[in-house]
Amino acid sequence: MNYQKKYNISVEATLEVIGGKWKCVILCHLRCGTMRTSDLKRQMPNITQKMLTQQLRELEEDGIVTRIVYNQVPPKVEYHLTEYGLSLGPILDSLCMWGEQHIINKYGDKNAVLEDSILNR
Repeated sequence: MNYQKKYNISVEATLEVIGGKWKCVILCHLRCGTMRTSDLKRQMPNITQKMLTQQLRELEEDGIVTRIVYNQVPPKVEYHLTEYGLSLGPILDSLCMWGEQHIINKYGDKNAVLEDSILNR
């Protein structure tokens, strides 16, 4: 193998795959099961359709999610985590726990600033 990429620290490789504002949010939603693009968009109203599509494509390229296209009219596309994507579970759990503690430290009452969602229970 010819390696052209060099990392200063291994966390750079992690952030290259799951970094950015939306990828971890997408992954947390997909941990609940297979979802269509419209389902994800409904769960993340502040993401643009273009950004959602781009992030899903990048996650697919990295082997984190699988895209299933059904040959029907209208077209149906679903996304789910791969086995490799599922291995991010402990990282996502840690990020959620840290975020919840940060919200409590900064705002006091997490319920005042955290949306009512199945992911926040």
